[in-house]
Amino acid sequence: MSPFVVKAIQLLLSLSLLIVLHELGHFIPARIFNTRVEKFFLFFDVKFALFKKKIGETTYGIGWLPLGGYVKISGMIDESMDTEQMEQPAQPWEFRSKPAWQRLIIMLGGVTVNLILGFLIYMMILFVWGKNTLYTEDVPLGLEPSPIAQQIGFQTGDQLLTVDGQKLDNILEINKFLFLRSVESVTVKHSNGQIEKLAIPKDFGKQMFESGELMPFSPVIPAILDSIVPNSAAAKAGLRSNDKLLAINGSAISNWSDFKEIMTDEPQNITLLYERNRSKDTLQFTTNLDGKLGVYPQTSSIQFANEKLGLAASITEGFSYGYWILYAYVAQFQYIFTKKGASQLGGFGAIGNMFPSTWNWKGFWASTALISIILAFMNILPIPALDGGHVMFLAYEIVTGRKPNDKFMEYAQMLGFFLLLALVLYANGNDLYRLLFN
Repeated sequence: MSPFVVKAIQLLLSLSLLIVLHELGHFIPARIFNTRVEKFFLFFDVKFALFKKKIGETTYGIGWLPLGGYVKISGMIDESMDTEQMEQPAQPWEFRSKPAWQRLIIMLGGVTVNLILGFLIYMMILFVWGKNTLYTEDVPLGLEPSPIAQQIGFQTGDQLLTVDGQKLDNILEINKFLFLRSVESVTVKHSNGQIEKLAIPKDFGKQMFESGELMPFSPVIPAILDSIVPNSAAAKAGLRSNDKLLAINGSAISNWSDFKEIMTDEPQNITLLYERNRSKDTLQFTTNLDGKLGVYPQTSSIQFANEKLGLAASITEGFSYGYWILYAYVAQFQYIFTKKGASQLGGFGAIGNMFPSTWNWKGFWASTALISIILAFMNILPIPALDGGHVMFLAYEIVTGRKPNDKFMEYAQMLGFFLLLALVLYANGNDLYRLLFN
């Protein structure tokens, strides 16, 4: 089965689960408050449905357009735009006849379910699969900072000690911390043994975004060869896998970055000092026409460890993880309103690529939890046609004691629908553009 098909199946399964549970979040409180629900649909049934069956007062079904789902609640101005019903006298079983606080609970139900579901999935993942750790001592050569990180004092080989006084379970999360959290200081141990507390500029996350250096730290890779390109200069000279590069033309090499700095884009004569089976030797040869040796480094020296968690720890750490996922998504939302951020918006293609290319339950559930939290946040935005739009108007009614005019609500719903349609077309257009031109 191709990776595309595997991702597509996972995406369809994940969205189906999330949509059904989201709509149940509206359906259940509506029925608790004796509000009639006319339809409960997975996907949209424009013109026709793939399947439908009426049970009691509600028609349950599956539509053919997989852009979401809906519950049609009697006496409510929603995406169905059933204006004829709204022109009739209000009935006691209708949404519009219920107290504002009940209507508010009904509208918040879907977002609440998505949010709780995301947190519960993260707790389950940690309990079943544990958490992956990468402590400072697991990266013996330290970290490699990008140019933007070097500008504020980070150096090659730094050992990460604490971030705002906190020791990280995975030191590579420093990238996410710096981008999305308000980090004030990072304490490192430089390769010369000096311990330094570096102050982080308040706009460092913005600097990372604008520079494109979203991963300013990576583990320092040792200058040990993993594979040799056939017929390359290295292959012809006799270099082998596991050879350790020590010096080129007298310039010492302590890691792979040193090696890359020494190499040029032009052919050059090389005197290479290397180590094989604890014995040192020298080779003299000329690089390829592009100045390359034709070698790849070993990266397997950096290994994550897996730490099993009990139920209590899984609940605590799962909640914390879910909270910071939500925090990070809200924090990066600000970049959508920039030219660069808007160009990076993605639709179903981008969402599908979140899933692993081979079937992996852990990867599936992790992606589903993330999408669930994203849906919760996006749905609560105060945009008409979204749950947040209805909540906004209900909040206005609760504060002022006055309902917005039905005709105004109809126009607001239409405006919100067209805004969302434009956003969907733009995001999926970005996917298509990247597919064709990247």
